[in-house]
Amino acid sequence: MARWLAYRIGGAAVTLFVASLVIYGALQLVPGDPVIALSGGRRLTPDQIETLREEFGLNRSFVGGYLHWLGGALHFDFGNSLQYGSSVTSLLSSRLAVSAVLIAYSATLTVVIGLAVALISAARGGVADRIGLYVSSITSAMPPFVSAVVLLSVFSVKLGWFPAVGGGEGAVDRIYHLTLPAVALAIGSFGVLARIGRATFLEELTREHVEVARSRGVKESQILRRHVFRNSLGPLATLIALLLSSLFVGTAVAETAFGLNGIGALLVQSVARRDLPVVQAIALVAVALFVVTSTVVDLLMPLIDPRVKIRKVTS
Repeated sequence: MARWLAYRIGGAAVTLFVASLVIYGALQLVPGDPVIALSGGRRLTPDQIETLREEFGLNRSFVGGYLHWLGGALHFDFGNSLQYGSSVTSLLSSRLAVSAVLIAYSATLTVVIGLAVALISAARGGVADRIGLYVSSITSAMPPFVSAVVLLSVFSVKLGWFPAVGGGEGAVDRIYHLTLPAVALAIGSFGVLARIGRATFLEELTREHVEVARSRGVKESQILRRHVFRNSLGPLATLIALLLSSLFVGTAVAETAFGLNGIGALLVQSVARRDLPVVQAIALVAVALFVVTSTVVDLLMPLIDPRVKIRKVTS
């Protein structure tokens, strides 16, 4: 058990290390002086240039500079934003609440609607199955920016049911303002989950233990809950983790379209204005979120699905 845990956590650490190396190394691949790329075309004083070189370790060797930058990142010190002049960490912290609520809202919609549509389609068949399959196929192929435009045009501009921009104030008002962005962000994800979940549930319905339960007179609702749904959670857990991790990247589109001041919108602004310290920090956070989510699911898999056994890690 201990060796298996060490193997999983070690694999996550190696992935984060390689990702951080690529993110930092991209700065060194910029033609010419990396400080010019960091400045984003701005005119800098000699003191500002020296500060940038020190923050990113550009006055050292590649290895020394990387270790200097990584040490700061491990202490949540990503330097200062060229666009705002404040520290990148404080800038991300000020935008975190909006993105966190949006992702949580969207994740809830993804899991609840995706699994519900999948289970109804697989269990009832017929018209319900065809409708669910068509809807999931269309939504899974719909990019966030397309769904954002459609939702804004219909529910905000034409019907006036939801506000077009802003994050709201207070818990209830914030949920109200974030409904359209959350739906736009979740549409593609719950479409994918509904399609794959349907296939997984259909496969589980053909298992021998399901037929035995039916022959014993067990109610169909109990079969779906105790046998089909529970036994399908294991195979679907990894997919759900991947979909939820992708929501962080999708916030760049949703927050920009709906005028939200979150981390996703900050990423778009920073790329457009060539604020490289902020871009590097958000890229590293995105990779870390993906790796941590995947690792947590791997560690919890034996609890989610008892059929999964911990394999011995041999040297």
